[in-house]
Amino acid sequence: MNILLFGKNGQIGWELQRSLSVLGRVTALSHDSQDYCGDFRHPEEIAATVRSLQPDVIVNAAAHTAVDKAESEPEQARVLNATTPGVLAEEAARLGAWLVHYSTDYVFDGSGRRPWVETDTPAPLSVYGTTKLEGEQLIRQAGCRHLILRTSWVYAARGNNFARTMLRLARERERLTVIDDQWGAPTSAELLADVAAHAIRHLQQHPQDSGLYHCVAGGETTWHAYAQYVIAQARQCQSALQFRASEIAAVSTSAFPTPAQRPHNSRLNNQKLQTTFGLVLPHWQQGVARMLAEIL
Repeated sequence: MNILLFGKNGQIGWELQRSLSVLGRVTALSHDSQDYCGDFRHPEEIAATVRSLQPDVIVNAAAHTAVDKAESEPEQARVLNATTPGVLAEEAARLGAWLVHYSTDYVFDGSGRRPWVETDTPAPLSVYGTTKLEGEQLIRQAGCRHLILRTSWVYAARGNNFARTMLRLARERERLTVIDDQWGAPTSAELLADVAAHAIRHLQQHPQDSGLYHCVAGGETTWHAYAQYVIAQARQCQSALQFRASEIAAVSTSAFPTPAQRPHNSRLNNQKLQTTFGLVLPHWQQGVARMLAEIL
């Protein structure tokens, strides 16, 4: 199998290089790759890359993920999150290739408390959410064989993430304030990469299962409870760690105004994914504990 991966240096892309390697030959590109264009700011050159490499599967882990910055550069966010994924879908349709693409809980408005299902009507609150939804729509319109995985609260052992930030702040400050009215499931890039590899293998035999799926770790939490878990686990892993923070205070979203509006309810129901692909996704705490054991 000939696999073309975009976004190799991102959190998910880094893990995909590992998970996809067992399926076939992987050509992994980043925005600054030399031999072939991997820069999503140039959709025509991305199309030329696909035509040159003729992949059986295209996996897109590239995106404009700076949620607040997207508010001030909507056109660039649109090119990276919608236009270029749409071009990938058109090229995949011409080749008869599969396209695997990651999307987000930000396509929803965050109302209610029920976990969102794939058939719920999207209503994004931000430029980021709007452009990611446009990307989904362009992929479907292109008519290629595709797998779109919506996820939330992604983290990895590599690079910056919420857990690392909490650990750093807990060493620097006596009191932390963390939002407690946004709900979701922290989901590891490792899990997302493994699910994609499993799904690609499944879809080779069951192409009728193509489409849109929600993919998050099990359970749910708030950023505040997530922070409490991270600090408690860190203390267990390394009792010698010195934390100044003696209090983790819960505050509302309004305490941290941002250019982009965040959804309060980022719960995603992944029952369709688990049933279709024969998976049981682990509770979010398992993945976070593994990540902390790796980085501490």
